[in-house]
Amino acid sequence: MSLSLSFSLLFLLLSVTASLPHSHSFSAQHHQPHFATHNYRDALTKSIIFFEGQRSGKLPSNQRMSWRRDSGLSDGSTMHVDLVGGYYDAGDNIKFGFPMAFTTTMLSWSVLEFGGMMKGELPNAREAIRWATDYLLKATAYPDTIYVQVGDAKKDHACWERPEDMDTPRNAYKIDRNNPGSDVAGETAAALAAASLAFRRTDPAYSKILVRRAIRVFQFADKYRGSYSNGLKPIVCPFYCSYSGYQDELLWGAAWLHKATKNPKYLNYIKVNGQILGAAEFDNTFGWDNKHVGARILLSKDFLVKKMQTLHDYKGHADNFICSVIPGVSSSSYTPGGLLFKMSDTNMQYVTSTSFLLVTYAKYLTKAHTVVHCGGTTITPKMLRSIAKKQVDYLLGDNPLKMSYMVGYGPRFPQRIHHRGSSLPSIGVHPGKIQCSEGFSVMNSQSPNPNVLVGAVVGGPDQHDMFPDERSDYEQSEPATYINAPLVGALAYLAHSFGQL
Repeated sequence: MSLSLSFSLLFLLLSVTASLPHSHSFSAQHHQPHFATHNYRDALTKSIIFFEGQRSGKLPSNQRMSWRRDSGLSDGSTMHVDLVGGYYDAGDNIKFGFPMAFTTTMLSWSVLEFGGMMKGELPNAREAIRWATDYLLKATAYPDTIYVQVGDAKKDHACWERPEDMDTPRNAYKIDRNNPGSDVAGETAAALAAASLAFRRTDPAYSKILVRRAIRVFQFADKYRGSYSNGLKPIVCPFYCSYSGYQDELLWGAAWLHKATKNPKYLNYIKVNGQILGAAEFDNTFGWDNKHVGARILLSKDFLVKKMQTLHDYKGHADNFICSVIPGVSSSSYTPGGLLFKMSDTNMQYVTSTSFLLVTYAKYLTKAHTVVHCGGTTITPKMLRSIAKKQVDYLLGDNPLKMSYMVGYGPRFPQRIHHRGSSLPSIGVHPGKIQCSEGFSVMNSQSPNPNVLVGAVVGGPDQHDMFPDERSDYEQSEPATYINAPLVGALAYLAHSFGQL
């Protein structure tokens, strides 16, 4: 959706650097490098606690989101496999493997780039990763098979019930040699490989298990090629259809295995297949479905920092992405209040993923003592960080509505998020079962959610900076794990750079 470029964000960029054409005088208070408008440390803590609210399975004794209880304890039993655990992706009670794997990859990447800045939150971030990887190990326990979904989404969506009360079918769906899914398999391999790096120092035995499984899963993804949306279309579509194809996940998976194993065969795979797999050079959307940009940024690090000449082209591709989001230089759309706007459904996922990529690429550029050239405009690492900070600050409350889009952060935040467990009375308050359709009276009411899903980031405002805070409006009011995962890294960077950690 193309919108006219906001003048306010154009002004932001002009105030950040004198290297842009034209000269204006602006208030620079938001762009001072050591001026923090927000408590990023508090936001970081909350962004990680959120994952505890999304847990499925048997909850541990140290569970901090105490209104949640055990759920999905027989998951997988219909197929005689153990699929207990993992995360509900958003406000419903389905376990979708594709976005769960992407969430895991991004949490791991956040820890790899910024874990050293997280201080006391680092163990919590690793716990969030492990809750996912323990499940992904179960889902990939059998060779050439991955269980990619638990639950019938259509029947689940016909109910409004707590995960603890689920009585909808918990069918388990898989991909295998006959029904391949290189997209979800490639992302699962990426998740396991990235997580193996996150645990390499603290739990080397677990790290080895993860990387061995990643190798096996990637072989399956590459050997039996196809999109999981083909064989499982009635099950996974329209919820998590793979729209971008599977080539991006093969490149992404290979990039993470190259990092995790240092085996030259993955670098060779990228060299031989990279042009074909990464063909969508100007596709500049990064999220649970499309990994092209993430792979480019990740691979550019080895060129920038380690001088691997075979990856030279990825620096150029990464620069193209950077130029595509620079206000005043690019064709990217921003709201009048300055928020990057990609699409009306869950737009905040693109805000958080882009912010993460900006601070991460800024880190690589700084190490390499280089910059990005967008036409005649020089873009410095400092500018990238400033743009990322502006996006995160908007999310946390610097916006026309003065509303934080993170639940539980700041004085004003969404009260009626599209989330079953948050909206219905907890088991501690209401021990009796709430039947499938009973909950709709709550879903359709104007009453605030009784259980605060701390740290949840919702889909966010529309292209005019408006947010109705309606529970039924899932496009704007539903949180998701893949919105939070990249934000963890961006917040860790900001908290550290402003001396809060």
